Amino acid sequence: MQRQDAFVAARRADWEELDRLLRDGQGFARLRPEDIARATAIYRAVCADLMRARAAGYGPDVVLLLDGLAARGHGALYRAEGYRAGAIWDLVARDFPRTLRRQARFCALAAALFTLPALLGFFGARSSRAFALGVLPEATAAAMEESYAKGFNQGRGEGQDAAMAGFYVFNNIGIAFRCFATGVLLGLGSIFFLVYNGLVTGAVAGVVVGAGHGGNFSAFVCTHGVFELTAVVIAGAAGMVMGYALVDTGGQSRWRSLRARAPDLATMVLGAAAMLAVAAALEAFWSPSALPAVVKRLTATVLAGLLAFYFLYAGRGRDVRARAAAEAAGPAPGAAAPAARSGSAP
Repeated sequence: MQRQDAFVAARRADWEELDRLLRDGQGFARLRPEDIARATAIYRAVCADLMRARAAGYGPDVVLLLDGLAARGHGALYRAEGYRAGAIWDLVARDFPRTLRRQARFCALAAALFTLPALLGFFGARSSRAFALGVLPEATAAAMEESYAKGFNQGRGEGQDAAMAGFYVFNNIGIAFRCFATGVLLGLGSIFFLVYNGLVTGAVAGVVVGAGHGGNFSAFVCTHGVFELTAVVIAGAAGMVMGYALVDTGGQSRWRSLRARAPDLATMVLGAAAMLAVAAALEAFWSPSALPAVVKRLTATVLAGLLAFYFLYAGRGRDVRARAAAEAAGPAPGAAAPAARSGSAP
């Protein structure tokens, strides 16, 4: 068995180097790439030294020193990334639209599950009062007709606008949350709430238009609806992604399959929540304002175009630049060449 003094003398240099690398307490992510590789290698060696010192019965001063180093190394290696103000920008400018494009099939399916029932509800309620009352309570239908009968030429008081903003946030997020959270029922809950909300939304529009107040209705809903309805569809798509992860696990446990999709789910939900906040602000302060209807409709058209452009193209430029830089740099020094594949496309 190696004597304690000889063991300490042989290993002290590595211990001091790891202590130096960990001294700022910021974790390995703040180190240079070469220092990260060195720190992780020393950390593993320190863990082995700790087990060896305990097995050999070395003095408590050595064991405590190694135990503290191992604990600090573990914390630096596995610590959660701290909050960054730039993460909000990354979510909005890059991660959210990229994730939607990656989950485009579910987004398209969610849009169809919402839009088709909405069209059915609209045309059915517009042409048949009996159909409308089969979807909406009579009191709700009457209240909708009355709400949009006068229009918004006089605007609405500022105090009432602020109060309604809180209501819209609560109501809209509740609808989106149900569309997402019920996806845990193998996606069936999300499908149900997308169809249900689409049918109800269409029926409300059909009732109001059938009563002759379509102009007032469209002027009110067109701007905030761009964000609100899109966010509800995205929340429903996220719920179906969650449900699909529980159905098609790829040979993993359901928990591991769900964890693998957790980053995309979190990004979609956070993005939808941000859109709902924008929709609530517009619905409270812009939609009931006394601005001309043509201004509201033109603004809604511009916002819809910008939103479509954002979903299709935001974050793409950085992907292209990153791939070009990686190709220009070539393989990392010492990296093994990728194994050749046979019988499969790259």
